[in-house]
Amino acid sequence: MIITPDLPNLPFIERNGVKLFELVAEPVKQELLPGLFINAFGYNGSSPGPTIIVYPGDYVQIRVHNKLLEPTSVHWHGLDVTNVMDGVPEAEPSPKIQPGSYFDYHFKIVNFPGTHMYHTHFHSVKQEMMGLGGAFIIADPNEYRTKIQRDYFIMLQEFKVMGLEKGEVKEGNYYLDPFSDMFNFFTMNGRCFPYTTPLQVRYGEHVRIRLGNLMMNAHPIHMHGQQFVVTATDGNSLAPHNRYFKNTILVSSGETYDVEFKAHNPGTWVVHCHIPHHMANNFTEKLGGMTTTIRYV
Repeated sequence: MIITPDLPNLPFIERNGVKLFELVAEPVKQELLPGLFINAFGYNGSSPGPTIIVYPGDYVQIRVHNKLLEPTSVHWHGLDVTNVMDGVPEAEPSPKIQPGSYFDYHFKIVNFPGTHMYHTHFHSVKQEMMGLGGAFIIADPNEYRTKIQRDYFIMLQEFKVMGLEKGEVKEGNYYLDPFSDMFNFFTMNGRCFPYTTPLQVRYGEHVRIRLGNLMMNAHPIHMHGQQFVVTATDGNSLAPHNRYFKNTILVSSGETYDVEFKAHNPGTWVVHCHIPHHMANNFTEKLGGMTTTIRYV
């Protein structure tokens, strides 16, 4: 079972052999820390949006409703789809979705199992930095019987929150500056530490963590307490002889990585971006930002 802490999986109904999903692009109030909300863009009430999980060979239809006040689109990042379904209306035959309208993206899942993403590809400089993105995972229906006991996805995001002085964190409802190239809040799955939900594991389990990044900065994600093996990147599995051990991996914009480890070292262990300013909330002294924990239970 793939879990995106603090975010739901997108439900679907199946009709005539097609899995039918609905995404709603809309303004959202995302709670980064208790009582501290940002006015962002998201899908189905959150930024990032819900995780879409499918299987190889699935036929899918994803109806995207636009409740924004401007056109938008959705690009299926890393997926091999037909040109009209690729979601880049300024350069491809894929249409803009006008405010108050919708478009049905439909395609067959032809990629192998792997970690991908979805995001806007219209007015990207604004809409992506307002939070319009989410995870798109092609799952392997067989591996959970024998190999993976815990499977988590973490989306990395960054925001320029206006209305707070540097070093100040207080409850309120704040607007974003999506055109800034300087950021003061850094999140995992839409939350800042200590508001992030721990990744629970049990001793002896084989654990996978999937990492994705849709925004501007690259983030060196460091895991305490154990080494991990890099098993896949951009939705493509690495051959066993090409896999390698690390404890820090740089996740650049547009990249996904899968890392795996066997839980052998009990405790509560930190997983965080190693850039010092990115593990703080608006430059305050306490641990925060793009940080979560692995917790043995």
